[in-house]
Amino acid sequence: SSRVVEIQSQMSERAVELLGLPEDRPCLLLDVGCGSGLSGDYISEEGHYWIGMDISPAMLDVAVEREVEGDLLLADVGHGIPFRPGMFDGCISISAVQWLCNADKKSHSPPKRLYRFFSTLYTALARGSRAVLQLYPENSEQLELITAQAMRAGFTGGMVVDYPNSAKAKKFFLCLFVGTSGTLPKGLGTTCANEEPHQAKFTNERTRFRNAKGKSVKKSRDWILEKKERRRRQGKEVRADTKYTGRKRRPHF
Repeated sequence: SSRVVEIQSQMSERAVELLGLPEDRPCLLLDVGCGSGLSGDYISEEGHYWIGMDISPAMLDVAVEREVEGDLLLADVGHGIPFRPGMFDGCISISAVQWLCNADKKSHSPPKRLYRFFSTLYTALARGSRAVLQLYPENSEQLELITAQAMRAGFTGGMVVDYPNSAKAKKFFLCLFVGTSGTLPKGLGTTCANEEPHQAKFTNERTRFRNAKGKSVKKSRDWILEKKERRRRQGKEVRADTKYTGRKRRPHF
């Protein structure tokens, strides 16, 4: 659906932004779990080149039909990344890496498959480059498993969480550095300076202002701030947030 495509495109843009690519030259990127090549379209638009890997022949057929500009490879990344050392200037992945946590076959060991993926990815990336992997973790154990295997493989970095306080907009980006420890970018929508953006917190308790559907209660301060934040992202003029934002007015007599 067009909504899914839109979200996919936004996440691709954000992932590429988090790569912090040089602006003066085209780069070669790896797209892990490239599917029908939606992220690739954005990479091409930005003037970079890409190679996409995916395990699904059907999705790659769609990419071919769409005449995407990247090269495509049918492969299971759990078997490793089959490219020569230092070939890529960066790697992105949208909603794919969490699948490596599933044991689809008897022989599959998620920790081993994750380690194989990360260690071969580390080798295929140029020194000083980054991998930005957006993923949908099922729980904190999955996040820890994925992050631990990435670190074991030599990466530094960690989790960047965009909009950590929003049920719908919250997104996890595993931001990994090769051979240099950069500073972890800030997650979008993290307002408080004292929050630790890379510490993904999973809580079962309900947040104060959420109603049954997980949305902020209409007209509450959170709801207003989220709405203003959305409008800012759309490039609209929005008044600055102050301590008066969303404050109840006295009743008029």
